[in-house]
Formats: sequence, C-alpha cells, structure tokens
Amino acid sequence: MRALPSFGPTRRSSLTALLATGLLLTACGSGGDGSGGASGPARSGGTLTFAVGSDSGCVDPQQVGSNDTIYSVRQIVDSLTDQNPKTGKIVPWLAKSWEVSSDAKTFTFHLRSGVTFSDGSELTAQVVKDNFDAVPKLGALGTLAEGYLSGLESTTVVDPLTVKVTFEQSNAQFLQATSTHSLGIESSASVQRTPQQKCADGVIGSGPFVLKQYVQNQSITLARRTGYDWGSALWSKKGAAYLDKVVFKVVPESGVRSGSLQSGQVDAIGSVGRADEAALKGGQVTLQSRANPGVVFGLGLNNARPLLKDARVRRAIVAAVDRKQIADTVFPTGTRPATSVLAHTTPDWTDLSADLALDTAKAKSLLDAAGWKTGSDGIRAKGGKKLRLTITWFPNAATNQPALELVQQQLKAVGIDVVLKQLQVSQFSTTVQTGDYEVVWTNVTRSDPDILRSSFSTRLTNFYHLPAGSLDSVLAAQAATTDTATRAELVGQAQKLLVQNAYYVPVVELQTQLGVAKKVHGLAFDSGSRVQLHDTWIG
Repeated sequence: MRALPSFGPTRRSSLTALLATGLLLTACGSGGDGSGGASGPARSGGTLTFAVGSDSGCVDPQQVGSNDTIYSVRQIVDSLTDQNPKTGKIVPWLAKSWEVSSDAKTFTFHLRSGVTFSDGSELTAQVVKDNFDAVPKLGALGTLAEGYLSGLESTTVVDPLTVKVTFEQSNAQFLQATSTHSLGIESSASVQRTPQQKCADGVIGSGPFVLKQYVQNQSITLARRTGYDWGSALWSKKGAAYLDKVVFKVVPESGVRSGSLQSGQVDAIGSVGRADEAALKGGQVTLQSRANPGVVFGLGLNNARPLLKDARVRRAIVAAVDRKQIADTVFPTGTRPATSVLAHTTPDWTDLSADLALDTAKAKSLLDAAGWKTGSDGIRAKGGKKLRLTITWFPNAATNQPALELVQQQLKAVGIDVVLKQLQVSQFSTTVQTGDYEVVWTNVTRSDPDILRSSFSTRLTNFYHLPAGSLDSVLAAQAATTDTATRAELVGQAQKLLVQNAYYVPVVELQTQLGVAKKVHGLAFDSGSRVQLHDTWIG
C-alpha cells in the first residue's frame, strides 16, 4: 500500500528513500478524472458549480483545515512542490528544483522565474521567506501550517530566486509539507494582512484561480487567472485553466446536494451520503472515491478532564466502540473501520486492529474496576455522579451526526451516558484551541505520518491535553531521523503508545466520495484527497 518516491531533480542519494508516502486508492466510477467517456477534445470556458456541505468561515489556505473549504482555497495558491497521488513522488511546482542536506536540516529551493501573484507582484525568495516567517505567528489559527514549520531556525534569501530553509534538527517531513495547501505561497502584501482580514477577504495567491466573492455560509466564487503559466509538473494542461469560473455553493443537506446534481443544477457535490449512492449511480453521474491518509475520524479526548484522566475509562471507550457497524451503516461503500490512529493509506501505518476490537465485556470490566457502578437506568455512577460524556461535533460532513448517534448507543450499552453537542463549523478552531470540550469528533488529512507529532506532541499545540511522556520523545525522533527503517519503527511505536494509552479513540477511516456529472472531465484528487481543478473542463 506504500511507495517510496524519488526526490526532485537534484536529490542526494542518501535521502532518496527518506520520505515514504502513501499509494492511495481510487475506487468507483470510470476513473480518477470524473469523465464519463470520450467526448471530443478538451475545451475552455464555462462555469463549474460544486456543492459542498459546509463553510469553515475562512478563505485563507494557511488557516483552513476543513475539506469542504480546502476544495476552493487550494485553487488560489500554488505550493513550492506537488505530490503525485499515485506514487507519492515529490515533483516541481513553484520550485523547479531543490537540494536537501544529508542530515535533512537544510532545504534549498530554486524558484521558477516569471511567476506572478494576482496583484502583479513577482515570486521571489524574499516572498517565500516572508511566508515562512509569518506562518509560525499564526499560532493556533494555523495549526497545520505551524506544525509543518515547527523547529524552524531560519529562512535565508540566497539570491532573488533561491531560498534556504534551515531547521534546528533533522526534519524528515518538511519536503512533503511544502506540497500542501497549508504552506501555499501568498504574496508579501497578503502576508502582511491580519489573520482575520485574510479569513474574511481572502488572500493574494499565484494560483490558477482568484477569489472573486466570498459570502460566508453561502458561496465561494473563483475566476480563472489570465496569464497563468507555472502549473504543477503533474498537470496535463499548460498555461491557464480551462474553466472560466468555479462556484462552490454551501448546501448542508446531503439529499439536497444529490438531488441538485441529478437535476443538473450543480455539476459536482462533496460528501456523497451512503443513502444517495444507488440513485446517483443510475444517472449521468460518476462517483469518485479516494481514501484519505492521516489521522482517522475518531473521538479526540481532552485528557486533562478529570473523568478522562483515568486510563481505564479511556480504554473502556475504545473497547465499547463497534467500528465496523459505524463504517458499514453510515459511511460510503468501501469505507474501512479504523485499525490505528493513522489510516491504512498513511506511510508507516501499523495494524493495531487487535487492540481496537469490539469487546463490551472488557469495557464493562474496566469501568467496574474504576469504581463506576451500573444504576437502575443502565447508566453508571460513582459518588453520586453519573458517568456522562459530552461529545462536541461540527456539521462539516453529513456522516458526523449519524456516526455519533451510533457511538452514543454503543457507549450507553456499557453504561456511559453521551450528550451530543453541535457547534458551527467556524467554531472548531476556537473550541480546540481553548480546550473547551470534553470529547471532540475530528480527523486530520495528511500524506505523512508526522501528522501524529502535529496532533499529539505536548511540545507543540497539544490539542488533546496529553500528559508529557515517552510519546513526545518518539514523535520528535521520527521527525528527526533520515533513516526510513528507523522512522517506520518509531512511527509504529507512536501509534502503539497512542492506542494502548487510549489518548485518542480511532473509529473510522475517512473516504472522500464525490459525485461528478459525466459532462465534467479532469476533476482530479490530489495527494490529500482534495480536488485540483486546473485540468478540469466541461463538455
């Protein structure tokens, strides 16, 4: 399930196999491009209307973490590199070549000439430095981007088109990080805007589309960038994009999105509901599915809360969840139950399914040992207090509520009362940053196992308020090693520590499923299972 990429045009041989990346699977439909069969040569023009389920309340790629919004903002910015979704190979984009030092502390990028941002300013090494100097200042507002640059020592302008990025210690994950939307490059003028300004008004990028209008919770409208001529090495079309315009409409109800696609009101939809699959398969629609790498959907526990400080309670929750029932009942066909904190498509994934097996007897025994006794209503109590957990969730996917309702039933079967608390998608970052939750339903997509460090290290943001311990050292060591075998072993250790200590409750792998009208061609997934629209056309 994994492939080792070669590095860019000037790689050092000692690092050729450094970055293991996932070979991710495409399933369903007529292939990865969403085309419904031959329909003549590709043609320019037209508007693609894409219905998504939610809006994160921000249109800055460096701050956004919700897939529904990433679909649009990814089109506005280019990255230094790109990652082949089939092989994992890191390829040129804004950087035409690069070198990595033998200890993976220093990354030197040689930029393409002639690249401009939509405000007319030019891409230079100074612009890249401005971006990488500013990202850490986002703090919790840009948790993904900040994590990718953790340990940054300096960004140096070598010459107008050469920039050197140096870390305090070996940083195996950084090259892949430069391919993500989170480190998409913005113009220097854009960097100078406040995070709040960028969220509300958008950013100035060099991407194939520009932001024309953003109406929060309603729509994001993009227009083709004229003169664009510096696309990723992975793209088949040279020059500007085919589409004149792309409109992302926010349509929260899965059934309404599906109906709109069937009737031709929209051309593509995100988050296809399982109940809608059969109807969509029978019409002029292709279903495109792709497994997401990274941290699986699960229950993010606030390990600092009194109830969840007890490892027996946490382990009881892990044992009480029936992952297969949730995957088979709620999620798109082909979705897999979680077998680790990482999805199986993530590099260095370790199969811990035995530790995640449904075992209600074990769950009850653990709760008994922790002093929680079953009451007449079936809910456990101790010292006159009910065993009650509040799970906070956000409506950024149609599967969230039904999945959690099943979790609620499963935990009740072992005596845990669960309250489901819905907040707005725009409240996600604040909720996690402040720790104002007991349990949160979440996942994070990334095609590198360092996502574990970004998510769980107490030396970084520590979203889940884990206690400092041996996990921190293991996570730091895997990020620092340049030996692929050693890194794989350390990533495996980290997964085992997370599961065995039940710091996080893995539930189900995310599988992105889109519905695409057969008249739409070239709508492709990138390595993070988000969409890339430069090569997309309608005909």
